[in-house]
Amino acid sequence: MLSWPNFISQLFNGLALGALLALISSGLTVIYGTLGVLNLAHGAMFMMGGYGGFVTYQYTHSFALALVGGTLCVLVIGVVTEQVLIRHFYRRPPEDQLLVTFGLGIVFVELVRLGFGSLSLQVSPPEWASGITRMGFLIYPTYRLYVMGIIAVALAVLYLILYRTRIGMIVRAGIEDSGMVDMLGINVFRVFMLVFGIGAAAAGFAGIVDAPVLPLTPDMGDQILVETFVVVVIGGVGSFPGAILGGLIAGEILSITSMFNPSYSQVMLFVVMTLVLLLRPQGLLGQSSRT
Repeated sequence: MLSWPNFISQLFNGLALGALLALISSGLTVIYGTLGVLNLAHGAMFMMGGYGGFVTYQYTHSFALALVGGTLCVLVIGVVTEQVLIRHFYRRPPEDQLLVTFGLGIVFVELVRLGFGSLSLQVSPPEWASGITRMGFLIYPTYRLYVMGIIAVALAVLYLILYRTRIGMIVRAGIEDSGMVDMLGINVFRVFMLVFGIGAAAAGFAGIVDAPVLPLTPDMGDQILVETFVVVVIGGVGSFPGAILGGLIAGEILSITSMFNPSYSQVMLFVVMTLVLLLRPQGLLGQSSRT
């Protein structure tokens, strides 16, 4: 039954989910914008961030350290993956990149399944964010409010890195014209390694932030990967602001639609994506073409 408290609660759920999708999508879109690689292992990296944080939490019982542990775990995996495998596919056809990252995602999932099993695992929210918060006529889980704040800070940090630092300037220049960056004498492979690591770390950070909300399973990255690609298409491929806008739109679509009929939430998301592709093929904040 539709009621104002339920509707407002779903709006908050949409904001929390949208912020999560925005963070994951920002990593994916920066990787594609700079490297030209559509990373189909991105969902698996989101999952590994959750498991890395879970292991850290088991040893330290500190959620803050779990955030750091999960993020660093995926950062290292991303850097090693880029150096060992991905950099050999930059000049290969796009279908080769899709196949290798798709296979890489499967390998990551099966390694986690081998180490942790298929049963779901749970990370408890920290004491300072547990319980509920009364917001007038609405009662809402406290941790989900913190999720929005934590992800907002993470997105702000990414923004500062991309728009207020020298490496960010190089990354944005690479998004516009990677050949020009190479001609300027900048070690593009070092930049690519860093970009892939940052993109992977964003997904890993999101994975541990989401762990107290949804149980950890080896396959948890599959659905989030699909939703993330939809977000990137809606916001604009290669656009960091577009990833944020697309994530918030997608989160609200999934949340509001599920209030009426959960079976149609994914359908509505793809309907909106189709409309965007028809009316503005480059996405809401994307460029008309990529050099």
